[in-house]
Amino acid sequence: MKPEKESLWTRMWRRPKSRWLLGIPAGAFVTFIAGILFWGGFNWTLELTNTEKFCISCHEMRDFVYPEYQETIHYSNRTGVRASCPDCHVPHPYLYKLRRKIYASNELFHKIVGTIDTREKFEAERRVMAERVWKVMKETDSRECRNCHEYLHMDTERQERVSARRHEKAFKQFETCIDCHKGIAHHLPEGYEEEQEPGAGT
Repeated sequence: MKPEKESLWTRMWRRPKSRWLLGIPAGAFVTFIAGILFWGGFNWTLELTNTEKFCISCHEMRDFVYPEYQETIHYSNRTGVRASCPDCHVPHPYLYKLRRKIYASNELFHKIVGTIDTREKFEAERRVMAERVWKVMKETDSRECRNCHEYLHMDTERQERVSARRHEKAFKQFETCIDCHKGIAHHLPEGYEEEQEPGAGT
């Protein structure tokens, strides 16, 4: 008499004769745990590098840029609301933040070779660095500014008349924050303001 054929379900749940097959679920579990640890460590590192303390850990930022920022309303104001380095220079959405962090690896190279390690070198490069940041802000419609400042939420009646008029005009002309607010947290490059005056350079 022919033995009855086992169903697929029964065969799947039968204990394997080869002991090495038991390593498949064990390996999957170890891989899962390792993945969680890697992802947690990666995100912890990402957030660690997204703090003001980390930003000013190199002397170029601490000595050349940070004192300028401390003089501004973004650092100290009547309401106590503060925008730190990452608030303005690192996007909040995860994928954009990741892209910015990858791009920042280029800054590590310049740190190693000493591109801006003295005040003289820094000032010589200030215009290039500033224009690079302004370009990004223009392309993203000042995304990081809008984390705190949104035109639709502005009460222009409580603003000074000049500011209210300028904001309304900018909104109608589809301008973005950085079009007018260059130098809001750091000194402008030397000679930049004079170039922007009407008739300058003509």
